[in-house]
Amino acid sequence: MMNISKNLFTLGIEEEYMVLDPLTHELRSHEQKIVNEGQKVIKDKVKAEMHQAVVEVGTDICANVDEAYKDVAFLRKTISEIAESFGFWVGAAGTHPFSHWQSQLITDHARYSEIVNELQEAARSNLIFGLHVHVGMSDRNMANHIANSTRYFLPHIYALSTNSPFWEGRITGYKSFRTKVFDKFPRTGIPDTFESIEAYDNFIKLLVKTNCIDNAKKIWWDLRVHPFFNTVEFRICDVPMTVSETIAIAALFQAVCAKIYKLRSQNMNFIQYSRALINENKWRASRYGIDGRLIDFGKEQEVSTRILINELLEFVDDVLDDLGSRHAVAYISKMLENGTGADRQLKVYEETNSLVSVVDYIHGSFLNDV
Repeated sequence: MMNISKNLFTLGIEEEYMVLDPLTHELRSHEQKIVNEGQKVIKDKVKAEMHQAVVEVGTDICANVDEAYKDVAFLRKTISEIAESFGFWVGAAGTHPFSHWQSQLITDHARYSEIVNELQEAARSNLIFGLHVHVGMSDRNMANHIANSTRYFLPHIYALSTNSPFWEGRITGYKSFRTKVFDKFPRTGIPDTFESIEAYDNFIKLLVKTNCIDNAKKIWWDLRVHPFFNTVEFRICDVPMTVSETIAIAALFQAVCAKIYKLRSQNMNFIQYSRALINENKWRASRYGIDGRLIDFGKEQEVSTRILINELLEFVDDVLDDLGSRHAVAYISKMLENGTGADRQLKVYEETNSLVSVVDYIHGSFLNDV
């Protein structure tokens, strides 16, 4: 048995939701009504985002996947009810199928004004919705080691989350166009490895000293050692359509961390690959989701993404019972069977030829398994 201590491999989950007009199905500013009302019920677990048509929620620190499921389900139900009381809908997808960013209002807040002033159109057009998963670590040295090693698995898990095939009324040809939008930001994408936590901290200090950033939260990589908490934060995924998908993905991130920790405690390590190679797999996952092929760098061959995901499930299998997450990870087989959010959106569009119907489907799926 691994020692799953109180502060090890805890989960914190953040989701970004779209606020919708039930009549036009467009994104719509809620003028912070949902956030203000939500804070009366769930305090700081709900907050505004840069665009006024976005609401962000975050769970408490959860000891296991069951706590995380309850928290995410409760947050979705609460936000949905508050939104409906003001005449709005909510939904979860990486991009809205047809709303244009130009017509969306920016939240009046000093931090967002500063980001927009610096990044200009890259920031104004960044109308996307993501999932962030925090996994608790014993200390920052271990967090750095685990971040270095888990980079390889980012494209595999990202492929499962793909949920943004449309952009501004067009079929993009990607299963996740969200990351293509976000790529315009600096300090995004797959990070390099850092030989130590001190090397990482020195990198941050250099960026602050040279006025590249004012604080470490402006590091927007696909995963990062969190600047303020003892967590590794995974940021690569589109927000999934349903709670069960979110929890399965969070459970898989948690399991990969636990497996790398277990190997390290046995004086073993998972091989670390270069950012350039992992980026090749990230692009393939973005373009094809679970129905493409990723590179198996060990074999130096293309392999079906589905096969590699199943190999990943085998790789983490021996830590699932200690984590109490076997049932959550088992849901991934259902995801492989039913298709990702992107696959399901495209199917609705194929059947109806209507992006309005796709928005109906996104909204209708929001509380599907709550």
